[in-house]
Amino acid sequence: MNIEKLTVSERIKLAEALWDSVANHEDEIELTENQIQVLEARLSNYQVDKHPGESWSLIKELILAKKWTIY
Repeated sequence: MNIEKLTVSERIKLAEALWDSVANHEDEIELTENQIQVLEARLSNYQVDKHPGESWSLIKELILAKKWTIY
C-alpha cells in the first residue's frame, strides 16, 4: 500500500483506525523504565499540591493569544 496515494482525509481515517486498534489493547502496552519513572514523578507531584493543571480551553486561548510559550 502506498500511503501517499491516499487523500489526506483517508490517511486521517487510517491513523484513527490504527490508534483505535491500539487503544483497545492498552493493557498490552509495555512502558519503559524511564516512562514509568516520569509517570511516578508526575503522580507524586500531583499528590503533593493537588493542582490538576489548566483546562485545554484556557491553554489554547493563551497559546493563540501568544501569552504562553511551548517548549
